[in-house]
Amino acid sequence: MKENQPLHTSQTSDEVPLRPGLEGVPVTRSAICDIDGLQGKLSYRGYSIAELTAQSSFLETSYLLIWGNLPNPQQLRDFEKEIQMHRRVSFRVRDMMKCFPASGHPMDALQSSAASLGLFYSRRAIDNPQYVYDAVVRLIAKIPTMVAAFQLIRKGQDPIQPRDDLAYSANFLYMLTEREQDPLAARIFDKCLILHAEHSLNASTFSARVTASTLTDPYAVVASAVGTLAGPLHGGANEDVLTMLETIGSPENAGSYLDQAIAKKQKIMGFGHREYRVKDPRASILQELAEELFARFGSDEMYEVAKALEKEAEPRLGSKGIYPNVDFYSGLVYRKLGIPRDLFTPIFAISRVSGWLAHWREQLGTNRIFRPSQIYKGEQNRKWLPPEQRNTTNLQNPQI
Repeated sequence: MKENQPLHTSQTSDEVPLRPGLEGVPVTRSAICDIDGLQGKLSYRGYSIAELTAQSSFLETSYLLIWGNLPNPQQLRDFEKEIQMHRRVSFRVRDMMKCFPASGHPMDALQSSAASLGLFYSRRAIDNPQYVYDAVVRLIAKIPTMVAAFQLIRKGQDPIQPRDDLAYSANFLYMLTEREQDPLAARIFDKCLILHAEHSLNASTFSARVTASTLTDPYAVVASAVGTLAGPLHGGANEDVLTMLETIGSPENAGSYLDQAIAKKQKIMGFGHREYRVKDPRASILQELAEELFARFGSDEMYEVAKALEKEAEPRLGSKGIYPNVDFYSGLVYRKLGIPRDLFTPIFAISRVSGWLAHWREQLGTNRIFRPSQIYKGEQNRKWLPPEQRNTTNLQNPQI
């Protein structure tokens, strides 16, 4: 079949094989992120994740992802200054957030708040370079402010305004915790943002590209991606890792826990990845960051459980290519930084917005609206009957 040959809207199961979840099916060409799952390598725009985490900053990495190259010193200063100037959100957005139920999940609050930015700034001018640049700046600048604002609002407090004298990550931690953080904590958090900024065509990024392909505004693109990230099969696994470690309780219990979980065919949270058949390179870096934090601020007893679990898992699961992924150690890092557990996924979104925007721009460059086909498995040639002639015994009542 030719590459651009149109397909029927629906096909039968005899015409084409089904690949559930589009697993392994290329749907776009991209120059943003490269993953070598067999070697355990990850790169952004050709730069290894290890080098970027060691040498770069989150905003510099965001610039690289979105615009394709590392900025020169003036470009970086200008970008950082623009981000700083746009951190604040309209009082109308804050008032809207005050109407959200305090029991609501922060991801739902973030999706609604991100979408609301379109009411203020959307002009559907995606062919205007200045509009594109301004949208990038606003989203990267305001998403952290909205996450921190909802955290305080749901506690019955007024949000803290951003501080212009603090860098990006330090300012977020200040707005979230109501106190200025140790420089080491801010630096490690910035590295965490780099590690989570991009990871090829995962579910939320695919959602962003599908939405972008309709040529809607970038605020809707990010809101759709946030909604996808909120699902338990995508974001939030690091929350489940902490719950698992607390269930295990002590390093001595790691082996028996694994044996029982494997016997019951239960998922080991924080282990395994669709792309990697070795240890996720981000997990290795996060483990180093965790140890750096513990050396300064005190250990976490669950870290010893995590190390024991990884050690016990290698002979049991390594032959299957199941190793720790990015979620295995990130929750321990965030907990030590004083971040509430249900904010782990919103922080994922703070970071990943840069990757989503990079894919948004790339999609616009060679856009074609996504319209996959399906395999129809329903009935054919049914005839409409008046209600009194229908056989109700063959009808299912709708679930209410």
